[in-house]
Amino acid sequence: MNRGSRLDLLLLAGAVGLSRIAFRSHDLYDLDSVNFALAIGRFDPSVHQPHPPGYFLYILLGRLLNYVVHDANLALVLLSIGASCGLVVMIYKMALEWFAQREARFTGLIFLFSPLAWFHGVVALTYSVEAFFSALLGYLCWQIESGRQASLLPAGIILGVSAGVRPSSLLFLGPIFLYSIRRSPRRRQLAGAVVVVFTVLLWFLPMVRTSGGFGAYFGALFSLWRLVPGQDTVFNSSPATSIARGFTIVLIYLLTFGAASFIPLFAGRRDRWPDIRKKLFTAVWIAPALLFFTFIFLKFVNCGYLLIVVAPGCIWLGYWASKWYERSAWRESPKLALIGVCVVANIFIFLASPFYCSYRSIRRFEGELDGIRAGLPEVGGAKDVLIVGFDSHSLGYRHAGYYLPSYVTVEYPEVKLQDGMQIFAMHERDTRLLGALPAGSYSRFVFFPLPADAANRRYLQSIEDQVGSKNLQTIRAGGVEFVTGSISDLPLLFPEVDGTAKAGVYPPLH
Repeated sequence: MNRGSRLDLLLLAGAVGLSRIAFRSHDLYDLDSVNFALAIGRFDPSVHQPHPPGYFLYILLGRLLNYVVHDANLALVLLSIGASCGLVVMIYKMALEWFAQREARFTGLIFLFSPLAWFHGVVALTYSVEAFFSALLGYLCWQIESGRQASLLPAGIILGVSAGVRPSSLLFLGPIFLYSIRRSPRRRQLAGAVVVVFTVLLWFLPMVRTSGGFGAYFGALFSLWRLVPGQDTVFNSSPATSIARGFTIVLIYLLTFGAASFIPLFAGRRDRWPDIRKKLFTAVWIAPALLFFTFIFLKFVNCGYLLIVVAPGCIWLGYWASKWYERSAWRESPKLALIGVCVVANIFIFLASPFYCSYRSIRRFEGELDGIRAGLPEVGGAKDVLIVGFDSHSLGYRHAGYYLPSYVTVEYPEVKLQDGMQIFAMHERDTRLLGALPAGSYSRFVFFPLPADAANRRYLQSIEDQVGSKNLQTIRAGGVEFVTGSISDLPLLFPEVDGTAKAGVYPPLH
């Protein structure tokens, strides 16, 4: 790398860091974010602190930073920011390795202004960290592919560590590691496999022990699989489901790159895939994740899953953009003006789009959460009121339990686990699984308000119908409407939990 390349890296990493810090979230934005924050206090996947499969090394990194900043959300957001800075460095270096400095600059700029990458760089989620490891592993695997065998053992370590951050990385990134070592001497291949297994065991065994043993860990993992991902795979759903996921991937691609998404339309025929080795390497890099998300599991709210392939996407878009810039008959000023328009378009998508993954949505969420936190104590104190929250990524029962810790919060509805129908309950930022509703001196329950939109209003209406509208009361406090009812009607919401119809059987939470 020459002086110009080093200056590029410094400017790009600085711009990524500053842009993420300036717009960072101040509250735990997502259901999963709260799970991660709870795990910093007590690691227990059986009660989704965090949710299975555990993300053990990510939680340990979060704990380490939390010792310094004493704010779980800030600690995890700093991880996302640091990973984003490392990610732009790795994709620049990879583009420089594959092409030249101008291509690398375009690659870095595309990542800097990627709306989805920007969003995940400012919230407490794992996807930016996973994307960094994907880029780092891709870079090391290309070194192996190019005959530099000294990168084989570091690549094996990185693969094992990435699985400790997000265990799915082993499934999605394992093939690129195996592909890159296919021509290596047999003893080096064996050494690489041993390094991967050893690295995984270094974090996996302590994680299982902390989780309560193999039975508790895998029981929680399989229960979650049956509840969510296992419901709509290609094996037990119609082909239309996979087709819909394919369209979702296209939408996520457009959100990831914004205006840069259309660069391939302007790539010349000879520029599409200039090197068969790079083409095959890219295919192996991205195919496992794309196949899984098409045929097994993907929801739009989890659009960060696709960041695992953002590095090769940025690199190829940067290459095609550079070739367009080089070969276009336009004058310099119009070309720079068009690039500026694309940058402004991407900034607008991040700042103001109505999607879940925008800064506008973050600010709206934080405003709604502040109103609820201020208003709910006016409805009733923690000794009188039980909170009923919902399984929602935004303003769900996790946010209720975390940001109103003195109240007891239960999740609607109950869930079927290995031990039968259970209720997730929270108190003082800790989670328990209960077989019956918690006892206490409560006179009322209150629904934790969901984000204000038509779909949530219909959902809440269906739940209110279970209790009966005449039995419910709406109280406005702190600018928020709270729906509350008598505690005696609470069993109507949890009909499948044993013992809820009998007075005096509800066990205390502690």
